[in-house]
Amino acid sequence: MRRALGDGLAPFVDMVYPPRCPACGEGIGDQGGLCAACWSDLAIPGDPSCTACQRPFGEAGPPEGSICVPCMADPPIHDGIAAGTLYTETSRKLVLALKHGRRIALAPMLARLIAARVPRGDEERLVIPVPLHRWRLWQRGFNQAALLGRELEKAGYGELLVDGLHRTKRTPSLGGMGAKARAKVLSGAIVVPRPELVRSRDILLVDDVLTSGATSTACVKALKKAGAKSVVIACFARVLDEAVQHSR
Repeated sequence: MRRALGDGLAPFVDMVYPPRCPACGEGIGDQGGLCAACWSDLAIPGDPSCTACQRPFGEAGPPEGSICVPCMADPPIHDGIAAGTLYTETSRKLVLALKHGRRIALAPMLARLIAARVPRGDEERLVIPVPLHRWRLWQRGFNQAALLGRELEKAGYGELLVDGLHRTKRTPSLGGMGAKARAKVLSGAIVVPRPELVRSRDILLVDDVLTSGATSTACVKALKKAGAKSVVIACFARVLDEAVQHSR
């Protein structure tokens, strides 16, 4: 009945708020979608890809089952990366609209793109968002990773544990820092407040963007130290410049 009521009100909502693409502002047919041009700019990761981190190889790349050079040089501690898109201008605009533009209604669409890349697993899997420091959460009013995690829970990808991780200190932007500097800044910043809840559990670690991987690595380390069985990183946009070129 709730859905029917929403469908019945849709024409009135469209009259007051004409549907527009959240990335470019062009008029579109339905609320919650993108225009054709922006959809075409989204780079969806495909196969073949690295078995360890799901980095797309491109059509001319090595066969399925191969491992990428970065993973061979530095084996990841996570158990895979499920990225809904690769970082392009359109995905950047969507992330900014959600996170800084407070357009939280975008969360379901972004989560659907993530869900398309997440393997269906045990219903006992925990969905844990990358945490914000309490002051940043207070300033923003919400944790975008938690919003995405809630949508993934609704879609049946696990049970949301919104406070599964805690950020103990406010860290500066990691942009421009080297790997050692990032690790130093994040040292001790991420903890598991209740280890008994994650022990021997499969975890889906959710974030909006995966850039250097420093924050997600800190989260994975904390979860594995607490006894998590596996940790798969799920994000909307993954920054991989060379992969974007292959995907276009």
